[in-house]
Amino acid sequence: MAKLRKRKIGLALGSGVARGLAHIGVLGVMQREGIPIDMIVGTSAGAVVGALFAQGKDASLIKELAISIGLKRMASLVDLVLPKAGLIGGKKIINWLGLIMGGDIKFSDLRIPFACVATNIHTCEEVVIKKGSVLEGIRASMSIPAIFTVVRWQGRYLVDGSLINPVPVSVTREMGADFIIAVNVIPDRSEIAHQVDSERGEKIKEPNIFSVMIQSVHIASCALVSHCLEGADIVIHPKVAHIHPSNFLQAQECILQGELAAQAAMPEIKRLLAVH
Repeated sequence: MAKLRKRKIGLALGSGVARGLAHIGVLGVMQREGIPIDMIVGTSAGAVVGALFAQGKDASLIKELAISIGLKRMASLVDLVLPKAGLIGGKKIINWLGLIMGGDIKFSDLRIPFACVATNIHTCEEVVIKKGSVLEGIRASMSIPAIFTVVRWQGRYLVDGSLINPVPVSVTREMGADFIIAVNVIPDRSEIAHQVDSERGEKIKEPNIFSVMIQSVHIASCALVSHCLEGADIVIHPKVAHIHPSNFLQAQECILQGELAAQAAMPEIKRLLAVH
């Protein structure tokens, strides 16, 4: 492989709920191809996957963890609360992530500089979290409105970062990256329409409350994605329109699509990074 130009390479991992598992496949290819990652910024699902990789977890291990989550394990991670500002408390999920990460580690403990994006529910402003508790940052970034309870952080109430910055290219640039690889797992409307058309012969089920909430956030994110991707040097777009954002049981397919998309983008990544 040609010698790579010494540049600060940043990875912007976008939101997408279950579709965000495709990030694992992308990271696996990056690792295998020897692409050095100097910093990672994640929103929502991208924050979860990005934090694990930033800590030094091998992509193959993250893949095994994702594939091993079945219905029983998913059910055990749901802690329903009396509806106030959300249906799920999120403590069980965060405790589980804490076990994987070896405790409530700090951002300063991570091997790769990392930040995650959340939204201030009162002011509609972007909040970038890169200090203090990593688990607290992840919890805020992944707080889908009405599904998860809001997170109180430094006197602010935070929800899912996808409402304000679904693919955090801008934050990655602000952290000092001069070459940004963005991973977008939010299909555009044409992809979704095509997928729906291909399923017209099947009986479409009425969505449950969780699907409606997740899809509502997805619709809002769709409108922001093209703007958020401005400034990225490479955009990797896994083909995950056929996977519902709430279907975590299709982890293996999501990861495969991430691998395929990253492999397809690899010649261009190497070309742009190589010393001519």
